[in-house]
Amino acid sequence: MSAPLLQLNDFSVAYREVQALHSVDLEVRDGEIVTVIGPNGAGKTTLLCAAMGLLPSSGKVHLSGEHIVRPSVEAMVARGVGLVPERRELFGEMSVHDNLLLGGFVRWRRGQRDQKARMEEVFDIFPRLRERHAQMASTLSGGERQMLAIGRALMARPRLLMLDEPSLGLAPLIVREVLQVVSSLRRHGVSVLLVEQNARAALQVADRAYVLEMGAVALTGAARELLNDRRIIDTYLGMGNAKAAATAV
Repeated sequence: MSAPLLQLNDFSVAYREVQALHSVDLEVRDGEIVTVIGPNGAGKTTLLCAAMGLLPSSGKVHLSGEHIVRPSVEAMVARGVGLVPERRELFGEMSVHDNLLLGGFVRWRRGQRDQKARMEEVFDIFPRLRERHAQMASTLSGGERQMLAIGRALMARPRLLMLDEPSLGLAPLIVREVLQVVSSLRRHGVSVLLVEQNARAALQVADRAYVLEMGAVALTGAARELLNDRRIIDTYLGMGNAKAAATAV
């Protein structure tokens, strides 16, 4: 069996004297969608940011078996990892077209002049972005901004895309649309590490899941099994969540 696309071992993060992540072991394999769920403050966003090199960490990070000694954004992007942050970080006074071009800048700087072709591929995934290509990002709806954020990350042709709360602030029908696209990314050769507040929807699109509590992995397993796990149902999939998430996927 080939090495995991992403592998974290004994992965820890501390903010001064506060330990945010405790010896996390996690892996994502080629073609997988892996989700991380858990309560607010559990360390889910910290996990993505540290794995991307935005925060200092300890432990080991491997990409396709290669040990990344000092994870940095540059090193991770160069090895085919992309991150869509919770705040999306779009350039509001730039058009959809120009935001997408910026996503492919790293490849352009390396002499890979395939931005036009890649943009067409992104438009095939998100037809609405083609319709809005000349529109300023600040004028898009919440769902369209999320699509643009994902599309911009895809312009760099990542092998692994890390998504932080893609459903945040979106109406249930838009959540369904966005997560259906996330589910389809594997067909485009992209594996996904998904942090998501909507636990039910995340488990419905994922292959495997990790439950993070107080900075440590409390439970892991096949997503479908966790959907039927009484501990997960009682804590994350109670009737209040079920009603809101019923139309999510």
